[in-house]
Amino acid sequence: MSVVVLGELNVDIIISGNDLMPEWNREKLIDSFDIVLGSSSAITACALAGLGQDVRFVSVVGDDDFGRFCIRELERMGVDTAHVKRDPALKTGVTMSFSTPSDRGLMTYPGSIPMLQPQDVPDTLLKQAAHVHFGSYFLQDGMRDHWKPLFETARTQGSSTSFDTGWDVHQLWHRASIHALLGATDLFIPSEEELLHIYGAATLEAVWELLPPDARLVAVKRGAAGAALFQPDATPLSVKAYDIVPVDTTGAGDAFNAGLIHAYLGGQRGEALLRYACACGAIATQGVGGTGQLPTAEAVEKLQASVAIRS
Repeated sequence: MSVVVLGELNVDIIISGNDLMPEWNREKLIDSFDIVLGSSSAITACALAGLGQDVRFVSVVGDDDFGRFCIRELERMGVDTAHVKRDPALKTGVTMSFSTPSDRGLMTYPGSIPMLQPQDVPDTLLKQAAHVHFGSYFLQDGMRDHWKPLFETARTQGSSTSFDTGWDVHQLWHRASIHALLGATDLFIPSEEELLHIYGAATLEAVWELLPPDARLVAVKRGAAGAALFQPDATPLSVKAYDIVPVDTTGAGDAFNAGLIHAYLGGQRGEALLRYACACGAIATQGVGGTGQLPTAEAVEKLQASVAIRS
């Protein structure tokens, strides 16, 4: 059984340093420049493969150098790309990532990112899936109206399901459609800021009261503050982050997603589930780019045994 990831593909052009604010009519020097595989969905897929999962990726790219680069990188990291379509009429998407040791800012050219359509997702592939995941809810315009029936079908065929939202650049937040999708979702994995915007709430405690009655697990990424977990018929819980110094936070949330899915499929629940996901996110911050330092089962075990939790 495989994990099927349905999502966007793009390259990340990462500019790193301590002072990255551009100044008009002036030139500034930066510390580092890298071109790496981007996209929330793709980074989660690579991290899942690093943890030992059989991962099949479904996407659309342009028939260009960046598209070929994305496919090569996925394959290099053990992800099956047989269902990645190359469209000569499109340009592959590009994200400019301005990364400091404490945070990052993104600017994206969509290109092929929103172009995945339901007809690109083979029924036979879904029938073979133990789990179905997608990322970047707000960027995948071609699938937004189709996620709920797809997830419902996947779950009737025995798959568990998960998704991550990413940031809504249009500030619409689509609360009603996300609210409706949660009933067909086993793992909803937003960041704290994203979740508060979706529900128009000031605190996570307020969000817990607003979730639909059929919501399942909601794992909330809180960066350096750790993570929180809503559990139906149980008290919500939170854990603190591992005490590490990040090199680059790009992709840490996507590695968290992978860790959560992997641990969930392995039967972990509650605090153990969250701690495993946090460990994967922490490991990802030790390399440049979303796939610069992918978690492995061995790396997670070592980190959990040797790195303290933040006080």
